[in-house]
Parts: sequence; structure tokens; C-alpha cells
Amino acid sequence: MSFGSALVIIDGGVANVALPTIARDLGIGQSAVVSVVTVYQVMLVMLLLPFAGLGERIGLKTAYQAGQAIFTIATILCFFAKSLPFLLIVRAAQALGAAGVLSVSSALIRQIYPSNQLGRGLGVNAVVVTSSAAIAPTIGGLILSIAPWPWVFASAVPFALASLALGRAIPNPRARHATFDVFGAVLCASMFGLVIGGLESMVHGDSPVVSAAIVAVGVIIGVYFVRRERGEPNPILPIDLLVRPVLALSALGGFVAFTASMTLLISTPFRLHALGFSAAAIGATIAPWPLTNMFVAPVAGLLSDRVPAGLLGGIGMIVSVVALLLIGFMPAHPTYFDVAWRMALCGSGFGTYLPPNARLLVGSAPRERAAAAGGLVSTVRLAGQTTGATLVAALLALGIGQGSTPALVAAGLALVAGLCSIARLRPSIRNPRPEEAENVQPEAQHRPD
Repeated sequence: MSFGSALVIIDGGVANVALPTIARDLGIGQSAVVSVVTVYQVMLVMLLLPFAGLGERIGLKTAYQAGQAIFTIATILCFFAKSLPFLLIVRAAQALGAAGVLSVSSALIRQIYPSNQLGRGLGVNAVVVTSSAAIAPTIGGLILSIAPWPWVFASAVPFALASLALGRAIPNPRARHATFDVFGAVLCASMFGLVIGGLESMVHGDSPVVSAAIVAVGVIIGVYFVRRERGEPNPILPIDLLVRPVLALSALGGFVAFTASMTLLISTPFRLHALGFSAAAIGATIAPWPLTNMFVAPVAGLLSDRVPAGLLGGIGMIVSVVALLLIGFMPAHPTYFDVAWRMALCGSGFGTYLPPNARLLVGSAPRERAAAAGGLVSTVRLAGQTTGATLVAALLALGIGQGSTPALVAAGLALVAGLCSIARLRPSIRNPRPEEAENVQPEAQHRPD
């Protein structure tokens, strides 16, 4: 499970550090080349919740392995990308496969770990996900130092084949005999695609009127979709879970936290490139983030089985806000050490926040809705990362994306995530009303497997 998740996350974010090189070789602008990242993330956001519902219907392992097969084929095609349109098409195909993997990964983890150790399992998963996302630029930088940029993507092919073989060992829980809501899936994908696509169009300088109209259509579809989902027994959008304030705050806080982290991770290569850092040096300066996560996230996941997620998350975001402010106000000509220790501090803050947050979302759902809860966790993460990438593109288009502004914006977002986490400590939010508890029973009330 860890191998497969790491593969799709790394190959999804490995392009970050290569964006300036791709822009130069293909002769396109910096704000336009960010679409190499955002097209992958937009497709994931569109498909995660529908694929989670499909996974419940056809079987979690079937969805996982099919996703890996599609991802492997698309990764091979990435090597032959010599133009931006073709690169965007194969990146979208990669995202299609990655959605099959990530939409059911949390539900499969819940099948592997007993209830009283779920936080530990999700802590390990958080290490894999967050570290893979953060270490991807480091890997990209190392590959760029010895090979052209198409190899940044193609180098993952052997690992994709290995992951497909390893996936045969994953447990295969029985599929639910429930009807898959095809129309709801289309509405869900359309809502996310139109809203994010319209914002992307606006960022890239297209007609503001057309872009605003695209966003408006997405919002209208979203309003209809949410109202329709309220009457569905197995909604694609897990409204049945979000009726609890504690879960709604967890989803909102996770979204804002991932937006903050992606804002920093995508903007940092541009900032350091402008300061004269090489591609390999840029990757090395970001490496302390995932290295710190490797130690902090498992501990936070283990503690989340005993300590309230609101407290752990609040502490993590306080550390992150301090670190992001320190990154924003780095020296005018920073050394490797100036950047590295700030990245390590920031990584420890997000590593303390994210595993407990995921444990609360997944562990509080009924077992038969584990795939929906897992899809929600992945959607929150990808929606936040996509928003962060779009935000960086906007800041670059405005000419303020290569300085301290992205880090300061990320600090403000981290503060909001921290407030959401602390709010979960209120007894009225932590303990649902009886009518809410009937719909969603906390995982703590389930007997260990």
C-alpha cells in the first residue's frame, strides 16, 4: 500500500522543480507551465469521490489495481511528451489511474489495522503521502541534474511495474452490492472541474467574463448536486458524514492546511531559482521537510489514538505558522542552512497536524462508509493542493510569486487551519447530538477487530 501511494504521489508532484526547465524548453510562460501540475490535481479532485463510490461497488482491490495499471501506461507515455498539449493529456491519464489508487487507499488501510490502532496506520500513511509530496521536487532535481526533463516522469516506470505486482498482496474485502450513482458521479466531477477550471482560466489571462461564467456554472451544478445528495442512501459526496460539526471542521482545516503547504512547496523552487540556486540545490533545500515528516508523523498518528486531534492539530499549526513566517522573512541571500532548518520546522508542524486529522475523518465513519470517508480525505488533500497551485500561478502572474508573499499567505492559511483544529476541542462539537450520532458513530465506540 505504501509503495503504491508513494509512487502516484511522487510522480504527480515530481514536475514541480522541473517547471522552469519545461517552460524554457517548450517556450511557454511561467504561469502557463503550472498547468502541468494543476491538470493532474484537477483530474484527481474531479474523480476521487466518484471512484470511491465505484470502489465500494466493484471491490476496493479491483479499483486499486486497475488504477495502477492505467497509471503505469500513462507514465510510459510521459516520456514521449514534446509539447505542452500532449504532456497535459498524458498527465490527465496519469491522474485517472492515480484516482483509482488514492480513492480507496484509506479504506484498505482500515481493513488492515484494528480499530484501536487505526491512528498508527494512518500515521504511517501520512508519512508516505506527505513525505512523497515533499520529496518529489528533490527527486526531480536529482534527475534534472543528469538527464532531460522527460526522464523526470519516465524514471518511475520500473517502480510502477513493481507496484502493480506488489498490489496482488493487498486484502480483497467483499464488494457492496449497492447501485453506483452514475449521474451523481458526473455532477461531482463537473462541479469540481468547472469551478477549478474556471479559476485556472482566469489565472492564465483568459477572458474574465468567460472564466467567471464557467465558475458560476460549476457553483450552480454544485448547489443542485448537494441538494440531490441529501436524499441518496449512498451519496457520492459524503454529506451523511459532514453533518457532524467535528468532521466538517476537520475537512475544512485539512483543506486549508494542504493549500498552505502546496503554496509553499510550489513557490519555493521559483524563489530559489531567482536567487541563483541550481535544480539539484533546490531539491536538497526542500528535502528536510519530508525527512522531518518521517519521524514526526508516525508519532502524531500514534498519539492520535489517545490524545484529542484538536489539541495535536492546534500545536502543529502553531509551529507551522512560526516556520512559515520565518521562511517569508529569510535573509536576502540565504544559504542552504537558512532554508533547510526552516523547512524542517515547517514539516514538523504539518506532520503533527495531518495524521490526527485523517484519523478523525476515517475513524469516525461507519465501516461500510470507509471508502467514502477515505475518498473525502483524499479529496480534501487534492482540493487543497490544487487550490495552492492555482494560488501560486496567480501570484506569479501578478509578479509577486518569486518573493516572500507566498510564504506569508501560507502562514495566514495555516492560522485558519489551527483555529479549525482548536475549535474541535469544544464539548458541543466533539460530542454530537443524539440524532447525529445515530447516523455516524465514532470509531472509538467500535470494538477492536
